[in-house]
Amino acid sequence: MKTDTQRPRPGAAILRTALRRNIGAMIAGTVLMGLYQAAETAFPIALGMIVEHTMQDRSLGSLGVSIGSLAVIITTVSLSWRFGMRVLQKANTTEAHRWRVQVAACGLQPVARDVDGLKSGEVLTIATEDADQTADIIEVVPLLISSLVAVVVAAVALSLADMRLGLLVVAGTVGILSILAVMSRRIGSSTQEQQARVARAGAKVADLIIGLRPLHGFGGNHAAFGSYREVSTDAKRQAITVARVNGAYAGTALALNAVLAAAVSLTAGWLAFDGQISIGELVMAVGLAQFIMEPLKMFSEMPKYVMIARASAERMALVLSAPSVPAPGSGRPEPGGDLEVDGVHHGTLRGVKFRIGAGEFVAIAAYQPRAAADLAAVLAVNVPPPAYEGAVRLGGRELAELSVAAVREHLLVNPYDAEIFGGTLRTNIDPSGSSRTLPEAVEASMLTDVVALHRDGLDYAVRDRGANLSGGQRQRLSLARALAADTDVLVLHNPTTAVDAVTEQLIARNIAKLRRGRTTLVITSSPALLDAADRVLVLDEGVITAEDTHRNLLASDEAYCLAVAR
Repeated sequence: MKTDTQRPRPGAAILRTALRRNIGAMIAGTVLMGLYQAAETAFPIALGMIVEHTMQDRSLGSLGVSIGSLAVIITTVSLSWRFGMRVLQKANTTEAHRWRVQVAACGLQPVARDVDGLKSGEVLTIATEDADQTADIIEVVPLLISSLVAVVVAAVALSLADMRLGLLVVAGTVGILSILAVMSRRIGSSTQEQQARVARAGAKVADLIIGLRPLHGFGGNHAAFGSYREVSTDAKRQAITVARVNGAYAGTALALNAVLAAAVSLTAGWLAFDGQISIGELVMAVGLAQFIMEPLKMFSEMPKYVMIARASAERMALVLSAPSVPAPGSGRPEPGGDLEVDGVHHGTLRGVKFRIGAGEFVAIAAYQPRAAADLAAVLAVNVPPPAYEGAVRLGGRELAELSVAAVREHLLVNPYDAEIFGGTLRTNIDPSGSSRTLPEAVEASMLTDVVALHRDGLDYAVRDRGANLSGGQRQRLSLARALAADTDVLVLHNPTTAVDAVTEQLIARNIAKLRRGRTTLVITSSPALLDAADRVLVLDEGVITAEDTHRNLLASDEAYCLAVAR
């Protein structure tokens, strides 16, 4: 399915986009639901006509025609509702899916700033609940129009019996909607605040899950849970407020509708008693007063759903209208796979400059972890090229000239805290199912013992965030995924910090062997990986201060020896 890649404007524009994309389904749904409401309203009219003509005339022919008419009305009610709701709900579900995909796509793209402070948990809520509630506008508009059809049919029928009855329905409907329109505004603002607080609670849960192990490690879990309890309590209070407002709205709507129905029934009774309308018209009026309750209830609830949809659309706009990083360009790197960093200033980096030729295996020993993280962020294009001084060149071309897709295709930066997804070992290593080096990647990362440990092998089920794997197993799984991608240039950031020294030695040799002829950069303090590299660059205080083999640096540089020797 194609998605709209243009970032829409806030709120109302999102709703207009949803309505425009589903105009065909909405027209079909409106016709069918309008037919349903008209047929349902015709039922008491037909009953009135039976009383008026059949019972007075005592004609079997008239009775047969009336029964046939009722059968047609009932059939129309059943089929029009069935197919009308099918059309509308299909369009609703499809539109919600479109917005979920678009919000997810925006969430996966780097932005020039935080989206009004939204965290990943909040974006998740927006991509699910808010997307669904925004798409509800697809059903709201046809149901609103079809309810109006029922009110109009009832008003016309009652006007034919007596003009005062028709005017009573029209005036009562206008009064009810005017009162409820005022109340619906509060529902919209309260709902928007509730969604924001629920999203913040979701973000807090996500943060707790990510940091659960270290929290337990230093005993901070109780304080963290207390923080979540406070956020969750805020969300609960707002949910109660919204429930009260919704309850008041629903109660008021029901009471006003009942008052209008009673007024129509009593007025019709008075007119019949006074001889101004017939018994058949009285039956019709009383029947319409009862049947009109449902479309009036639906009609009066629509403003509430419109306000909820708009509140959700405004929250989606926070993500969809967030400025993306400046597009690096549309070019592609030249063949060869060399990587050059030329005088980059960013964060703790102070003019970093080095070049890695195609096919080289180079390691960077960063004395300050922050500098290593800043360098990895620049190479991963998590920092847009205009945000730092200097240049990074891939295949002889600056990243600013290349498309993000081209950079991702040729350069992979695997972070030290790479995410593990729920699924299997296989789907985590090769999500697309297209890797040609999966067995080699598993062997090189020393993940073979994890595969052999379980009967299902690579199809062993992995829980979300790798909850059923140890820290070392998760790190090796992440390394296997990076190696299986088999990109021209691979950057690994601390890939072996959670494995033992023996395994680390084997992994270092395996990476050098598997990546032979492919450009590889490892940012690490691991002696095994530093020794396996063709040369080592020393990154200290944001600049490259030394360059040589690992063993030569150990012999000649005391600071290096103290930093990396274990």
